[in-house]
Amino acid sequence: MSEPRSRHQEKIIKNYYQNRDAIGLQKAQEAVTELYLSEGKKRLTVWKRLVSHLEKVGMKPEQIEHLREKDSPEMVLEALRKFD
Repeated sequence: MSEPRSRHQEKIIKNYYQNRDAIGLQKAQEAVTELYLSEGKKRLTVWKRLVSHLEKVGMKPEQIEHLREKDSPEMVLEALRKFD
């Protein structure tokens, strides 16, 4: 069995879940920057990661799919501003 977590470990885990939205937003913004610079297969990889971050921020699946179809970093940034 696993050992019980220390108080310090519990605090780290608690802080992570409290800040999960902010972490997701930051990671999504970083992925959008990569999206601007990527092409081809790399762009598809960036989109996969970006979709994951957008879900963590709380964006609706329909909106994510729409943004993915348009493949526009500008539209993604505009949508992220609503979560900022």
